[in-house]
Amino acid sequence: MKKTLDNPFLVSGYESPEFFCDRRSETQSLLEAFQNGRNVTLTSPRRMGKTGLILHTFYSLKQLFPQRPCIYIDLLATESLADFTELLASSVLGQLDSDPMKVMKKAVSLIRGIRPYISVDEFSGLPKIEVEIVKGEEAHTIAQIFEYLNNSGKECYLAFDEFQQIGQYPGKNAEALLRSYIQNVHNVHFIFSGSQAHLLSEMFLSPKRPFYQSATHQSIGPIEMDDYYNFASHFFSIQGRKLTEDVFNWIYQRYEGHTWYMQKILNHLYPKKDKEINLGLVMESLGEILKENEFYYQMLLRSYTKGQVKLIKAIAREKKVSAVTSGAFVSKYGLTATSSVKSALKRLLDDEIVYQSNDGYMLYDRFMSEWINLYA
Repeated sequence: MKKTLDNPFLVSGYESPEFFCDRRSETQSLLEAFQNGRNVTLTSPRRMGKTGLILHTFYSLKQLFPQRPCIYIDLLATESLADFTELLASSVLGQLDSDPMKVMKKAVSLIRGIRPYISVDEFSGLPKIEVEIVKGEEAHTIAQIFEYLNNSGKECYLAFDEFQQIGQYPGKNAEALLRSYIQNVHNVHFIFSGSQAHLLSEMFLSPKRPFYQSATHQSIGPIEMDDYYNFASHFFSIQGRKLTEDVFNWIYQRYEGHTWYMQKILNHLYPKKDKEINLGLVMESLGEILKENEFYYQMLLRSYTKGQVKLIKAIAREKKVSAVTSGAFVSKYGLTATSSVKSALKRLLDDEIVYQSNDGYMLYDRFMSEWINLYA
């Protein structure tokens, strides 16, 4: 039976191939890497569809190998090795055995550094495994978790999203520690993904780093415009509505095919009743999105200094800036000394407010850039 959704243009999560656009070659590359024993680093700007690609690949793997666990772990919110260990333990436990009591017994007997307990999921009402980590036992606990996976005898697929985060952990060298354990786990196949390509590339391409040449590299960009148009127009045609190619191409060019922004606009257009999608309707949807986020944008700007806000607004006005410290740019927007601009730019890059693409600097949040130009 074919699945139906109230809105087929997803802006988070993954449902099924029916609601996933293209990425055929990227999916095939990941599948081939796994089937030939290669781990993969996967990079893309945030919101380009990296997580969706991972989950889509996992969906395909489950069709091919139903008994093999696929584990997705997002490391973005972790700030220490203890955070990592707790997240790893809670994500892995229960994947190899569906009976919570069996999981508890195995965990207690095999992994000394954790205190597992069963709680009830507030949404599903089903039992789930949660863990507490014994302080000071993180390194040993991680080793035991990977040993637990290795000794299970099951082939597994494990994706660490925003993997570059481990390079920011204080204290011990988390990279060297994890590399020493991961290289000895032969039945687990890894995706190390991240949105900060320069940090992830440094981790895997620098001879000085523990993960040097331990994975093949793959990156993703925008979906081809024709493929995306066919995907989008199909769902509108089911409604008896028309999304013209010209209007779609206008949206695509405005956001350079960046997946999340495309999906967000299409998501807002879908519930409207107009038979034909025109630019007026697109701009109405964009206005709705900007108003939804206005409070957040205002609060975000208030968290920065006047100089930093001035730089944010200047980059937004230009859309994309090839040389932020150039005399022409600094003069045009009344920015302060070059040293102050460099300092502000570093902060905004570190906070991922500004993104450096191959052809210049731009605001990471394209809708925020639109909001600044219209209202700020």
